[in-house]
Amino acid sequence: MKTTVLTVSQVNFFIKSLLEGDGRLQSVLVSGELSNFTDHYRSGHLYFSLKDSKSVLKGVMFASAARRLQFHPKDGMKVLIRGRVSVYEPSGQYQLYAEDMQPEGVGALSLAFEQLKEKLAQEGLFSPEHKKPIPPFPERIGVITSPTGAAVRDILQITARRWPLAQIVFAPVLVQGDQAAGQIAEALREMDRKKACDVVIVGRGGGSLEDLWAFNQEEVARAVFDCHIPVVSAVGHETDYTICDFVADLRAPTPSAAAELCTPEEREQRAQLLAYHRYFHEEAGNFVEYLRQSVDILVESSPLGSPQSLLEQRKENLRDLSGRMQETVQRRLTERKKEFEAAVGQLHALSPLGVLARGYAVVSDGKGRVLKSAGEISPGEMVHIRLQEGGLTAQVIEGQVEPHGKMEV
Repeated sequence: MKTTVLTVSQVNFFIKSLLEGDGRLQSVLVSGELSNFTDHYRSGHLYFSLKDSKSVLKGVMFASAARRLQFHPKDGMKVLIRGRVSVYEPSGQYQLYAEDMQPEGVGALSLAFEQLKEKLAQEGLFSPEHKKPIPPFPERIGVITSPTGAAVRDILQITARRWPLAQIVFAPVLVQGDQAAGQIAEALREMDRKKACDVVIVGRGGGSLEDLWAFNQEEVARAVFDCHIPVVSAVGHETDYTICDFVADLRAPTPSAAAELCTPEEREQRAQLLAYHRYFHEEAGNFVEYLRQSVDILVESSPLGSPQSLLEQRKENLRDLSGRMQETVQRRLTERKKEFEAAVGQLHALSPLGVLARGYAVVSDGKGRVLKSAGEISPGEMVHIRLQEGGLTAQVIEGQVEPHGKMEV
């Protein structure tokens, strides 16, 4: 018997053909625990091992199938995988090609909800310090919901009844399906960019977890968190909770409740304003009466009550001030007169006339020059002699200069 020699590729191809030819291996459900999980972020493919207590099976999920997953697989997670068994020819390794994956013991959506909730909570998107207050008297209320659902009708009716002054800014979107999350997030971003309203209500009526899933998407959660306008989440019924509820500034159990939380009751506000009006009117009247009585008391107990008495008092004060002013002026004049006389006396004592009064005389030559020495005049010249009373004109006969400046004429 002749032995056939096969190449490695032929062997691997033959084994692959055997496996893929067995219809039982083309659609299998395999349960196990994930390990060695790798998310190849560039290609989007997922690589993993599926193991139990005795064996390990290699597996791969291509990007086209991985994109449909509602949760994030990770090591240690028990899962149920639907797929086919085949051989990867280049390595000769058989493996499980996964087409769908579900967590065991809990639904994929519930697990995805908890995973995203934990992630966003750690980032602080649910923190109370990020919550913005809802304006008490909004002029414009944004509404993001389906144009055909009951939610928008309920919001419009309740707003018109409670606070008709508000304008509704409506952004119609899909609220379920693959495109819903993107439309809701874009509507929020657009309202925020245009500052279209004072508060925005985003939500829809009740439904299953799958129906409400758009409001559990990370894209919607981040759009709500980034919105500068206060956001009220109104998704489903009172018992329904979504990621949007946790991120929003206020959670309303229903769309109708959201409309009530965002609007004051006009009748109550009118009644309160009327009560304030009456209160302030009464207080103003009481205050005016108090002032009137105070003026009356002041008039009766002050000079305003008898102006003639006030005038007499002022006249008396004026006379007193006038007398004191005259006394002060007279005293000041007397003091200044004494000071002046003393100064005159001092000047008189220093005056040449005072010296003449004591018997001295002033001699000057014909030119009026006062002579201080006998040597300043020659015999025969005429001199003028000034006395205290009158004067003399004389001719110098002889002059003599005495030692130490003394002379004799």
